[in-house]
Amino acid sequence: MGQGRSGPAAGLFNAGRRLLGTLLSAGETRLRLVIVELQEERDRFFSLLLMAFTALLLATFGIGMLMLWVVVYFWDTHRLLAIGGAAGILLLLALLLALRVKAVASQPTLLRSTLARLSEDRDSIEEHVDEHRVGRQMDDEGARR
Repeated sequence: MGQGRSGPAAGLFNAGRRLLGTLLSAGETRLRLVIVELQEERDRFFSLLLMAFTALLLATFGIGMLMLWVVVYFWDTHRLLAIGGAAGILLLLALLLALRVKAVASQPTLLRSTLARLSEDRDSIEEHVDEHRVGRQMDDEGARR
């Protein structure tokens, strides 16, 4: 008796089942996209971290050697001016770098593609629902006549 269903109830049941299957499939696809993006972001983060650490270490040694050279060069004449100038330049560079880091950190990159796809999905579902409402209204008006 349950397998021989027909009519509006069976159509509604089948439509609901198809909709649920489509939503689950879309959800699975989006979840896979989230996982891929998180893995890419993790790899990018560790790569940037390693490069930044290496650059910072090399820059520290280089700046230290340069400051030592300047101080030794001006030791007999203007050693305090050389030390103060080197410190001022280092502080200015640190400030500029901190501003650049703040600008880069404020740019959202995490899950950008996933959020865009979910927005597209929402728009598509809303369009489909609106089309379905218009179709039902037209069917209801046709049935009344």
